[in-house]
Amino acid sequence: MILYHTSTVEIRQPDLSYSRPRLDFGKGFYLTPFRLQAERYGERFTRRGETAILNIFQLEENRIDCTYKIFTAYNGEWLDFVTACRKGLPHETYDIIEGGIADDQVFDTIDLYFSGVYTREQALNQLQYKNPNHQVCITSQHILDKYLHFQSSKRL
Repeated sequence: MILYHTSTVEIRQPDLSYSRPRLDFGKGFYLTPFRLQAERYGERFTRRGETAILNIFQLEENRIDCTYKIFTAYNGEWLDFVTACRKGLPHETYDIIEGGIADDQVFDTIDLYFSGVYTREQALNQLQYKNPNHQVCITSQHILDKYLHFQSSKRL
């Protein structure tokens, strides 16, 4: 599977020690299978006058020693997982997690849920109308080192 990660630098070997905690799926290296999504993310850097680098990776398909979770929709399970990760609460752990991104529109709904303005049901009702972007989060350095291979990079 080809995956993309946009940064201000070329990343030949991802290192989780640089990853931030309390993101959608916790601390990890985030990628997407959608090149256009990664390129659009790079606009954040170019608007600030920084260089945007699209890093292209190959993730091996046969990963027999890895735990994997896929969220297929913005649903209750996804909401509970993202809420726990973003609040730094205990949650189930996986080596690789795939699913929708809490982008600005989605995060507005989650923020209202966090603050108690929306109930869980109201938040889920709002989320059902959102088109998910897609992210792949690798939370294990071992999995990054063994199965994710740098292919090339391109300045955007």
